[in-house]
Amino acid sequence: MDTSNAESDKPASTAPRRKRTDEIVDAIKRMIVEHGLAPGDRLPQERDLIAQYAASKGTVREALKALEVQGLISVRTGPGGGAFIERMSEGRAMSLLSNFLFAKNLSIAHIYEMRKALEPLVAASATPQIDESGLKRLEAIIAVYDHEPADAEERWTQRMAELDFHGVVAEYADNPILAFTCRFLQRLLKDLAVAQDIYLRPEPVERESGIEHQRDLIAAMRRRDVDAAAAILAEHMAEAERHMLGLQATLQDRFLVEAEAPVRKRKRRSS
Repeated sequence: MDTSNAESDKPASTAPRRKRTDEIVDAIKRMIVEHGLAPGDRLPQERDLIAQYAASKGTVREALKALEVQGLISVRTGPGGGAFIERMSEGRAMSLLSNFLFAKNLSIAHIYEMRKALEPLVAASATPQIDESGLKRLEAIIAVYDHEPADAEERWTQRMAELDFHGVVAEYADNPILAFTCRFLQRLLKDLAVAQDIYLRPEPVERESGIEHQRDLIAAMRRRDVDAAAAILAEHMAEAERHMLGLQATLQDRFLVEAEAPVRKRKRRSS
C-alpha cells in the first residue's frame, strides 16, 4: 500500500480553541484602540455588544468583568450607567505584578540582577531627553541623604529617596517599557520585607561612593554623554548590589546569633 502521501493528507494540527469570553475581551480592546476611545468614554451598551459579537448576555458580562478586573474599564449601574474606559494607573499595574510575584520567593539578588542589566540602559535612554529642571530635581534628591540621619524616621526617608533618584531618571527614558520596569524594580525593593529590614536597621551606609556616582551621572547627563551615563550606572548598580547583599548577610548572621542566645543560656543553667 502506497503511504507516501498519507502524512500530507493529514490535517495540520491546530491550536486549542480559545474561550469565547477571551475572544470578546480581545475584540473590545481592539475596538477601544481603533475608535480612539479615551478614559471616561463609554463602551457600546450591553445589548449592542451582544449583537455585535453574537454572544450570550452571560458571555458578554463575563468579558466586561474580566476587563474591569484588569483595570481597563469600570461598570456603573443605574441611570446613565454602562461600561466606561478607565486609565490604569502605574501604581495599580505595579500592584497587579507584585501580586503575581508574591509567592515567587523574590530576593534582593533577583532584583539587582535585573537592575544591573536595565538601569544603565535607562540612564542612556534618559540622557538625551532630560532637561535642566530634571537635573535639578536629581540634585535636590541627593540633598535628602547627603548627610547622616538624625533619627530612624529620617534614615527611612533617606533610603526611600535613594531609590526615588533612579525613578526620576526613568521618567526621562524614551522607552516606556524600560522606564516602567526600572520603576517597578525600585518599588519591589521598597516593598520587599528583607530590604525593609535592612533599611530600618541603623547599619552604617556607604553613601559617599554612591553619591559620587550619582553626581557623576548628573554631570554626564548634563553634557549628553550617553556612554558615560551608562557606564556610571553599571558601576553604581554593581556596588549597590554588593552593599545590599553584604547588609543582608550581616542581618541574617545577627538573627542567628540572637536566636541561639536563649539556647546557650538554657544549656548553662542546666549544666
